[in-house]
Amino acid sequence: MALNLVKGIIFLSPTVLGILGNVTVFVNYVLLLGGTEMKSVQLILIHLAFTNIIILFAKGIPKTISAFGQGLFLHDTGCKIVVYLERVARGLSICTSSLLTVTQAVTMSPTDSMWRRLKLKSPRHMLSIFILFWILNSLISMNLPLSIISINSVNISQITKGDKYCYFLPEGWIIRWTFLLLMVLRDAVFLGIMGGSSGYLVFLLCRHHQRVLHLQSSKFLYKTPPEIRAAQSVLFLMLCFLVFYWADCAFSMSFSSSLNIDSVVLNIQEYVSLGYAMLSPFVLIHRDEQGQQNPQELFY
Repeated sequence: MALNLVKGIIFLSPTVLGILGNVTVFVNYVLLLGGTEMKSVQLILIHLAFTNIIILFAKGIPKTISAFGQGLFLHDTGCKIVVYLERVARGLSICTSSLLTVTQAVTMSPTDSMWRRLKLKSPRHMLSIFILFWILNSLISMNLPLSIISINSVNISQITKGDKYCYFLPEGWIIRWTFLLLMVLRDAVFLGIMGGSSGYLVFLLCRHHQRVLHLQSSKFLYKTPPEIRAAQSVLFLMLCFLVFYWADCAFSMSFSSSLNIDSVVLNIQEYVSLGYAMLSPFVLIHRDEQGQQNPQELFY
């Protein structure tokens, strides 16, 4: 009971803080939409916060309940909904984070750059992109509702991990590899886009840094433009995303090649998979506070 209490608190505290942080970011940028000109990055951050909230509710809360030793709290329908939403939201997080880097790269690019051709005529067109993301990730995860049941429906001898609350039924190898290939392809495409956009942002920041050194040597008074702070914030967010993403992948690959998985290591992997959703809102909140309490000054 003491061990379950410790595990439950370890999952509960950051999950609740993550939910509160993402709700704060969501409400903050929604309120900005009503009082100022709509900007693409504001819509992206609203969607990213909403995606993080889904992840934390669909995975963080059930995992917390399970960690407290209450594993039999979901029936088949609940398991299907929770696991499906978490998988769809995970894909949406990758797509939205990639879109954020592209949008920031387009915003910072010179007027004669080819990146400017990617700029949307209206931020409202961003909603169409979000709909496409939802359709794409919903289709990629459509096999899950057919292969997920509650552990209440499984013989206890078949369950090897005490903290699990849902059970994956065996799938045919064609279905399993088809959907796995689609997931890998999606991740590779959007991670590639994210990498290219982040690299371009780094190039622009390095060029800006050279100009700053020149101005400082000329004894000019210089103040960092808000778009530069915005780019730095986006790059830090993407760094956090990549760290948690590849750490999660490393754990998953090690589990697939191991027959005996330590429960502590398994809990660490579950924690890492929630890391970006927990941390990202506080990165945004911190940057907003440094931007004189004006989020618009930071994200262009």
